[in-house]
Amino acid sequence: MSIVVTGATGHLGRFVIEGLLEKVPADRITAVVRSEEKAADFAARGVRIAVADYNAPETFDGLFSAGDKVLLISGNEFDKGRVAQHKVVLDAAKAAGVALLAYTSAPGSLTAALADDHRGTEAAILESGVTYALLRNGWYNENYTENLAPVLEHNAVVQAAGEGRISTASRADYAAAAVAVLTGEGHENKTYELGGDTAFGFAEYAAEVAKASGKEITYNSVPGDVFEGILTGAGLPAPFAAILAGVDASIEKGELVVTTGDLSRLTGRPTTPIAESIAAALKG
Repeated sequence: MSIVVTGATGHLGRFVIEGLLEKVPADRITAVVRSEEKAADFAARGVRIAVADYNAPETFDGLFSAGDKVLLISGNEFDKGRVAQHKVVLDAAKAAGVALLAYTSAPGSLTAALADDHRGTEAAILESGVTYALLRNGWYNENYTENLAPVLEHNAVVQAAGEGRISTASRADYAAAAVAVLTGEGHENKTYELGGDTAFGFAEYAAEVAKASGKEITYNSVPGDVFEGILTGAGLPAPFAAILAGVDASIEKGELVVTTGDLSRLTGRPTTPIAESIAAALKG
């Protein structure tokens, strides 16, 4: 019986594997990756490596065993039909008779197009009859703190979110919640709404960046179409720029404020404040 993590060398997946290594023997962990080379550090520590691809269903044949606990980390290939990709893993998990399939989803309150694939995947999971845990991850601190270069260059935080507020937490926080579910008891057929303990608006975010950097930073709220233009001008594909603008529209409506406390309850610690992530990003 293993704990199996898909997308294990991605940003979130790496944190999950690290967290699992603190809780269970390495030989009970399977990291599912597309590139064996990228997982060499895990293999060296005794983690079992399985090479499989969401786009190649046959690579999942025989990968899972009865009694396994599986974390399906949602794919990031928005143009390849993520629900179909996720169903490849779901079908293999069901066929094997896994004990639990945990899935990293999006907040139930999110109506932006980004959530469509998550809702579709959740529906497929519920329909399949597998024992599940839905980890509805809110937005990550790093979605903002990893993009500080243009903020510092132009002395401005530019979003299309108006006065909307958002409850973010760090990737490490969400990973710790996944580890708690994969290694703990009583999470069968549960849905967790996960987000940071404290919501903030982008004016506050700009003020925190200013405080940490010593620069004068303002928040400029722009219309969604202008924001899309800025993102495509920076090199983002138009469909992805539209998705991000849609998320900002949802933020303006308050759809990414999470008040359940599920995240800090699962991890047993407060979530990482945005100011802490900003400071860490500026230290580089």
